[in-house]
Amino acid sequence: MEKYVRDSYTEHVQILSQSSLNGYKRLFGGRLMEWIDVVAGVVARRHSNHNVTTASVDNLRFEGPAYGNETIVLCGYITYTGRTSMEVCVRTYVEELNGHKRLINVAYLVMVALDENERPVEVPRLVLTTEEEKREWEAAQERYQYRKERRRQEKAARGER
Repeated sequence: MEKYVRDSYTEHVQILSQSSLNGYKRLFGGRLMEWIDVVAGVVARRHSNHNVTTASVDNLRFEGPAYGNETIVLCGYITYTGRTSMEVCVRTYVEELNGHKRLINVAYLVMVALDENERPVEVPRLVLTTEEEKREWEAAQERYQYRKERRRQEKAARGER
């Protein structure tokens, strides 16, 4: 089975309230991480048609602040699929009242699809249709190889095979 990036694209919109702000009256990073994980989970569920679990947050880069009463837009999409795993990119923006969006965060998460016994299950292959999707796929392959090598080194450091 195959799916397109657009098939699982997800947006989440939030107006920042007091409960989401830190002591500096900025968006609390932990709250943003929670929203990112939810968006990534929805993207991965839509792609795989299964429940999913977060395997790793590979990259979480804060580009700028967000303040109380601002509109936050999180946009999530699949960048790469393995046999049972999916890499999801979630970009977070502040949307100004005129509609202009300012990027404040980029995150890459690895999600794994699970069957009814919570065992990893195969996911649909990703069909790439644009040059941007192909660039994302190539960058995701590099991140995949990096993660794989990092796991190998961590196992070796623990004396495992």
